[in-house]
Amino acid sequence: MADLREYPRTAEGSNISKVVVDRDLCIAAVSCIAVAGDVWELDDENKVVAKDANAADDATLIASAEACPTKAILLFDNSGAQIFPK
Repeated sequence: MADLREYPRTAEGSNISKVVVDRDLCIAAVSCIAVAGDVWELDDENKVVAKDANAADDATLIASAEACPTKAILLFDNSGAQIFPK
């Protein structure tokens, strides 16, 4: 079973309600951190975790997920549909 970490997103006006990190896919490339350093950090296992899922606007959050070479960051809209990766 995949090691998934879910982070609710409650930013007002956001179309993204949940962020999920698939820790099995994370290779600590830190490209997501380069794009959105206020959102992401590495934990003691060198896997990405969200330190504040609300710290960036939707466009920046999407760009940080797109920057991940393994697509370890999944984004879900307010209806629960996965919007990234498609």
